[in-house]
Amino acid sequence: MYKHPFQRHKTREVGVGNLVIGGDNPIIVQSMTTPDTYNIDATVAEIHRLEEAGCELVRVTVPKAEDAAVLSEIKRRIKLPLIVDIHFDHKMALAAMDHPIDKLRINPGNLGGMDRFRLVLRKAKDKGIPMRIGVNAGSLEREFAMKYGYPCPPAMVDSAIRYIEIAEEEGYHDIIVSLKSSDVLTAVEAYRMYAKLANYPTHIGITEAGKAPYAVTKSACGLAPLLLEGIGDTIRISLLGDPVPEIAAAFDILQATQRRVRRPEIIACPTCGRLEIDLEKIILQLEQRLAGRTTAIKISVLGCVVNGPGEAREADLGIAAGGGKGMIFKRGEKLYTMPESEMVDCLMKEIDIWEDEERAAGRLQAGAVTFKTDSREEDHDDANGRVGLPLLK
Repeated sequence: MYKHPFQRHKTREVGVGNLVIGGDNPIIVQSMTTPDTYNIDATVAEIHRLEEAGCELVRVTVPKAEDAAVLSEIKRRIKLPLIVDIHFDHKMALAAMDHPIDKLRINPGNLGGMDRFRLVLRKAKDKGIPMRIGVNAGSLEREFAMKYGYPCPPAMVDSAIRYIEIAEEEGYHDIIVSLKSSDVLTAVEAYRMYAKLANYPTHIGITEAGKAPYAVTKSACGLAPLLLEGIGDTIRISLLGDPVPEIAAAFDILQATQRRVRRPEIIACPTCGRLEIDLEKIILQLEQRLAGRTTAIKISVLGCVVNGPGEAREADLGIAAGGGKGMIFKRGEKLYTMPESEMVDCLMKEIDIWEDEERAAGRLQAGAVTFKTDSREEDHDDANGRVGLPLLK
């Protein structure tokens, strides 16, 4: 199968709890809770549902003192790294850091001044807590909006770079950056501009995307160009309502862009008049029997003599079927034919063999997560003048 060339936006690594964001580590999927944070039981219950769905980082909002007060108890009852979302009141950020949290998310522009931002930076540095600096088109500072005329990508990037420089003045480098917008084109261009100027890892997403299914489509349209260009180290799909479906949507986008493949990919024909087998039944059976597998294998099942043979040759394993029988291909080579009733059994047998061969050759891939060690990175200057480029290991 053709291996696509890919170069990831090289960033420094930032530890968040037991995870590592950036560098060559897997792109991490996160979400945010919906209950009032001080409602401990409801918040923890939703976090557990998110974790069961595959969420790897979770964020809670802390607008009030009673929200900050329960952070230790929430952290005690969950396994996921805990991010605290702060807006407007820098005192909530300071209070939150008295608890065993794993990361802050702030928008420095709405904290009420750079002096307050510096207070948060200094305590975060002292506590060893990383921070996401979030710049949103919808809440861009007035000075940048006026300078550029409107919340355009250059204004957003200019804002982010200023905050990074202030953080670096304080000797603080545990930074993740987001440049979100509800407008796909604005978000994509902002992240592209940022990637040319800075090397801190990015959290990517289309904010306020709305209600599924359109919100998932909109998010995919915004994230796919970035992911295909190697930009993005952690992502969230922002959906109206229950956050649990965000997780499946995020992993589907990562799978489709081949940035993080966590399960077999099944390629199947659309339903049309050329089908000569019960393809829906075969695919359903195959999905059921592959449930839980994490192998990065492409399986093509085509019930059409027009495209079937070519597509089957391009997959790791494939069947070109018609007239009640199918021809199985492996790594582009024809193996044998079988009746329709035996297709699923034959494919499962060949998948097992394929996995054994890939494992023996050291090529078996799955969507693993990298965990943080105690190793430290050193900063050095980049010849291209980019901000915050570390010495990557």
